[in-house]
Amino acid sequence: MEIFVEYIIPFIFGSIVGSFLNVCIFRLPEGRSIVSPGSYCPNCHNSIKFYDNIPVLSFLLLGGKCRKCKHTIPIRYPIVEALAGLVSLALFLKFGLSLSYLTYLIFCFALIVVTFIDLQHRLIPDIISLPGIILGLIASIFLDEITTIDSLIGIAIGGGSLFLVAVGYHLFTKKEGMGGGDIKLLAMIGAFLGWKSVLLTIFIGSALGSLVGLTLMAIAGKDRTYAIPFGPFLATGAMVYLFWGDIIISYYLGW
Repeated sequence: MEIFVEYIIPFIFGSIVGSFLNVCIFRLPEGRSIVSPGSYCPNCHNSIKFYDNIPVLSFLLLGGKCRKCKHTIPIRYPIVEALAGLVSLALFLKFGLSLSYLTYLIFCFALIVVTFIDLQHRLIPDIISLPGIILGLIASIFLDEITTIDSLIGIAIGGGSLFLVAVGYHLFTKKEGMGGGDIKLLAMIGAFLGWKSVLLTIFIGSALGSLVGLTLMAIAGKDRTYAIPFGPFLATGAMVYLFWGDIIISYYLGW
């Protein structure tokens, strides 16, 4: 019973919310309601029955196809559901059932939505990042993991650093480099995790982005102007900091 409570329930809860995250990923870029109508097949537009909407399991039982029209269901759906479940489990093991668990669960869910929207549409919706900045600042009042001052500095450094990079890149190249969505996303990360997280997030995000970018350039035969979305790498860096940031910083800087 104890194992069920500690491992199974947090995963199931996260995967159920992950099903809703898929709705957000699908509808937010189109400016559509995430509440109504209910889940439906994007190909035949038939409503999806509850027994066909069980996270991960329904995808496997249906063979990755719509029951009605047999159209292929994007693999993104079970990936997001499983990822949300694993994140919920990891946060529960780290914080237990607490305000910190709920706060950082919302934060990570936002990062998941941002990641998949940015990968597909090359944009980060303000409806996620701007309220996220405010929520992160308010949460800092009640959480033990971060102070309000740390959150405010995180917002300033997070948004300000990428803004300066974007301005500098534009001045030297006369081209748009860093998008406004990335700037607001990093400000949101700073609001939830503090200013130290911004430094590590940029480092990890830039390293991963460079590695992936160079690999894609080599495979696709693109030049250095080939653009890749930066949001997923910032989100990855933020999650790394959330779970292992203190260990990494202490190891390298002795803080």
